[in-house]
Amino acid sequence: MATLTPEMQKMIGEQLNFLATVDEDGNPQVGPKGTMRVFDETHLIYNEETGKQAWHNLHQNGKAAVAVVDRPALKGFRFEGTVEFHDEDQIFKDAQAFAEARHLPDAIAAVVIKVERIYKLDAGAQAGDLIEADH
Repeated sequence: MATLTPEMQKMIGEQLNFLATVDEDGNPQVGPKGTMRVFDETHLIYNEETGKQAWHNLHQNGKAAVAVVDRPALKGFRFEGTVEFHDEDQIFKDAQAFAEARHLPDAIAAVVIKVERIYKLDAGAQAGDLIEADH
C-alpha cells in the first residue's frame, strides 16, 4: 500500500475531494465527496449517501481515484486504489456517528479505499508524476 504523508492527510482534511470511477462501458464519472477523510495512513474513507453512479461503478469494478487540490498553492494529489464496503460493522457505526455529529444524511455504507498509487497534481512539469505505488 502507498502511504499518505502528513501533507497529504492535511490537504484531504482541509480541501474538497473528488471521487472518480468508471462504469462497465468505460464511461467516467466524477463527483465531490464531502465526507472523504483519512481512515489511516494507507486508507481513505467516505460515507456513501446517495447510492447512485459512483456506488454502482464501485460495485462493478471496485476501483476508485480520489483527487484533491489546494488551488491557491497549485498543489494536489491523486490517490488510486480498490474499495471495500462496510454496512454492518464498527467502521459503519463510526461513519454513522461522523454523519450524525455533522448533521449529514445517514450513510448507506462506509467505503474504504486502499491507497495503492499516489500521483502529483501540482502545476508544472511534475503534474501526473507517480509518487508511490504498491508493488
